Amino acid sequence: MNREPAGVVVRTVCRRLTPFVQLFGLYVIMHGHSSPGGGFQGGVILAASAILLVLAEGTDWIRRVSLPALTVLTSTGVLLYAGVGGLCLALGANFLDYSVLPFAEPRSVGMLLIEIGVGITVMAALVSIFRDLVMFE
Repeated sequence: MNREPAGVVVRTVCRRLTPFVQLFGLYVIMHGHSSPGGGFQGGVILAASAILLVLAEGTDWIRRVSLPALTVLTSTGVLLYAGVGGLCLALGANFLDYSVLPFAEPRSVGMLLIEIGVGITVMAALVSIFRDLVMFE
């Protein structure tokens, strides 16, 4: 069963609003290491922008998103998270002890990388769940 696209007004508003929602999601991820918010919240906002497009455009395009691509994105985020922790271990510190990272501001950069990894994983996982629900109907 394919849900038909919404009306012209709803479609236009959603198309124009989606880039701003995505930009806000990226903002939350990028500033999560120094302010409230972060990877999880930003990932949810990015996934919500995809769901907003489905509500406006119909389910055809989300059906074309491949499950392997979403799996790769989810795994990439987890590997980024684990990679930062593993690098800290390799440099002789505790897991996710950012102070040993070879950057100018190691704690800030380490936390930013973790937030990006979490954001990618959450966004891909939620889009995958939504895709599965849409395919189920």
